[in-house]
Amino acid sequence: MAKYELISEEIRKRIGSAFYPEDEPIPDENTLAAEFQCSRMTMKRALDILVAEGLLFRKRGHGTFIVKTALNQSAVNVSGQENKGLTKVMADKKVTSQIIRFDVHFPSKEVAAHLSIEPNTPVYDIIRLRLVEEEPYVLEKTFMPVNVIKEIDEEVLKGSVYEYITSTLHLKIAGAHKKIRAAKSDGLDQLYLGCEQNDPVLEVEQVAYLNIGRPFEYSFSRHRYDKFVFSTVEITKTGL
Repeated sequence: MAKYELISEEIRKRIGSAFYPEDEPIPDENTLAAEFQCSRMTMKRALDILVAEGLLFRKRGHGTFIVKTALNQSAVNVSGQENKGLTKVMADKKVTSQIIRFDVHFPSKEVAAHLSIEPNTPVYDIIRLRLVEEEPYVLEKTFMPVNVIKEIDEEVLKGSVYEYITSTLHLKIAGAHKKIRAAKSDGLDQLYLGCEQNDPVLEVEQVAYLNIGRPFEYSFSRHRYDKFVFSTVEITKTGL
């Protein structure tokens, strides 16, 4: 993990634990850079992540402040600029997984196309319920090529698959192409997420890539409507 990501995680934890007074600006970039022993540019990048997530906002001439609603926010705010697993997004909470399905078989034409593999290439077919502090948050349906993400077992699935990919397999995750849509809850949502029949869910369809450009995951994440907020940041370029 890059240093700016480590710093943003630490400051995220501090915000969640009320380490900084909510009515005062957090320390400026130079002060924080000295504390974390990094360059000001690295610190700015770390803070940019938290601004994008809606945890901080900058007030010109006054400093960087904590967004007060973030202090009591039960929903998870996921920036569209990042590709993190739930375990890292919810780093300050206990995240566990319940395995609903774990199988290996040949992919459908649609799955093979999204993963850029041949139809005779085996894939993992995984359904997991992700729980945060014992409460159901996300139902994940995931396909991964067996020859790319090797030796996944139930022990891996009970923890963070992304952590296994980066720390054990030593692969680097580059990013993902995501489609976010609203949908009505289905039978699995009602059974595992506790949704009512007419409750909406937020579905994220994504293809995730390694840094060599190879797809390694095609997935559908079904989120309870009251547990997640997705935000994006638009960067305007000037002075062309």
